[in-house]
Amino acid sequence: MTTVPEPVTRLAAVLRADNPGPMTLDGTRSYVLRAPGSASCVVVDPGPDDAAHLDALAAAGPVELVLVTHRHADHTAGSPRLRARTGAPVRAADPDHCHGGAPLRGGETIRAAGLRIDVLATPGHTADSVCLVLPDDDPGGTVLTGDTVLGTGTTVIAEPDGSLGDYLASLDALEAVATRAVPGPATGLPGHGPVVDDLGQRVRAYRAHRHERLAQVRAALAGLGLDPAAPDAVDRVVAHVYADVDPSVRGAARQSVTAQLAHLAATDGRPGTGPADDR
Repeated sequence: MTTVPEPVTRLAAVLRADNPGPMTLDGTRSYVLRAPGSASCVVVDPGPDDAAHLDALAAAGPVELVLVTHRHADHTAGSPRLRARTGAPVRAADPDHCHGGAPLRGGETIRAAGLRIDVLATPGHTADSVCLVLPDDDPGGTVLTGDTVLGTGTTVIAEPDGSLGDYLASLDALEAVATRAVPGPATGLPGHGPVVDDLGQRVRAYRAHRHERLAQVRAALAGLGLDPAAPDAVDRVVAHVYADVDPSVRGAARQSVTAQLAHLAATDGRPGTGPADDR
């Protein structure tokens, strides 16, 4: 475990928290952003309330601003202590996770630590999820994706406010940013897992995976003779579609199926209709 942020792009360095687990992979990644020559920095996702991790982030400063990609505690629990250590305001889309700063707004541009940071609203994993775009990073820009896109595997549509419909729309918005006419593919810096070298390609793979899962769920509903709104539909579909998942992530599978069934109920309510309804 390193105690100094390690550079991953020209404008970003990463410090991984010591909180590995089934949902956090090898630990939450906090990012330290600064333009070359800047005396101050921006911290993205302080991570858990871990003294050693927060001390290392504070030591990378002076910290001018703290930004949060979404509400989950493995990204936000350290925010109050980091603000106390540095005096830097903490901004998130959810006002409950702001400390001394205004809520983030999709479409706004932040200027800090010599950087331009564009805020892209990407609800779906949670209602308050945002991605943070560094359009001036080399070679094709960098996007800090939080849990919207992970470094390995796929993300969960988290209860109670996750939405598959929102998530699919957010993937479209993220792909548009990642595939702009720039010299080279955009890089993704996820909240968990390694750097994503070609974010546009990963987003397309995520979208294909979601549609494949929806097709599997539709087939399960048809085969089991279930309505997506039936009280036992979630457990029966999980057992059918996710039978081979590790028990440690069974809860995540259940959350995903809940979101898939809600999406199907909202779009058609009938198993077996065409894939046009997946969007």
